[in-house]
Amino acid sequence: MNKRYITLLLISLAFVALRAEDRVEPIKWGDMEHWTVRYIKESSLLGGKTKTLYVLGPTDTIGGEKNLPYRSLGRTPWGISNAYANVVGIAKGANTTQPEARGNGTCARLDTRIETVKVLGMVNIKVCIAGTLFLGETIEPVRSASDPYGKIDMGIPFTGRPKAIQLDLKAKVSDSRKVVKALGTSESIIDGHDEPEVYVYLQKRWEDEDGNIYAKRVGTARVRFDKSIPEWKNAYRIPIHYGDITKRPDFKKYQGLFPDGGQFKARNSKGKMVAITETGWADADETPTHVILMVTAGCYPAFYGQPGNAFWVDNICWVY
Repeated sequence: MNKRYITLLLISLAFVALRAEDRVEPIKWGDMEHWTVRYIKESSLLGGKTKTLYVLGPTDTIGGEKNLPYRSLGRTPWGISNAYANVVGIAKGANTTQPEARGNGTCARLDTRIETVKVLGMVNIKVCIAGTLFLGETIEPVRSASDPYGKIDMGIPFTGRPKAIQLDLKAKVSDSRKVVKALGTSESIIDGHDEPEVYVYLQKRWEDEDGNIYAKRVGTARVRFDKSIPEWKNAYRIPIHYGDITKRPDFKKYQGLFPDGGQFKARNSKGKMVAITETGWADADETPTHVILMVTAGCYPAFYGQPGNAFWVDNICWVY
């Protein structure tokens, strides 16, 4: 047995031993085995069909004659792109994320689709929705296509400092370099390439006396998948980097701080939805107060995307 072989063997054994010491902590309901099923009765002007919507959370069924907005109320930390909309009295259900069979259990399938609400002489709305799971809550009913992030309470309290996010995944990604921009009342095609992505933002948040929410970025993980992944990649790990990551050789612009004015919103102590404004990078040893985790079939802002793209995920965990 030559020295080179022995050296490689020792390195491999050391890597295995190091990985064995990691603590893998499942995120509640992140095994995709439990879903709340909702039934939404769409308006007769849209055909009057009953639409099935899913929430990642405890096994339950919600339905009836009256469409009820969903509130997590501590049942689940997960928000979802599926939503009940009521636009000028017209009820509509959108479902772009759902359970799918995987072996003896289930995974989550996230699709990018066009959803429409069209009633002659009353309303004509078309939006492109990327299937998404995130930690937070969608505020229902959705009344319009304006200010989409104003309907999402983004992030949850969290004080951990994980080294990585881990999940099983596969993807279907179009080669098209065109992206649909459907913002409600208008639709166009722009140049670009839509890609599924996973990201984690650890933040240290605070609120001023006027109810504005500010944050410093403690930790960052964000990866996009630019090609199809036809077979499952199990236990795929995305490392979380702490502190200012802009000097890292692998830094991508999209991993940076939120744009001026904030991108996401959260409910403040007064119960009002306000922008989360990131003011800078925290020291690498800071403890976060909140986490934003998003798994999505598209990397563009709300109502942009490539219909037909899909992202499958399972077994989402923190790694310490």
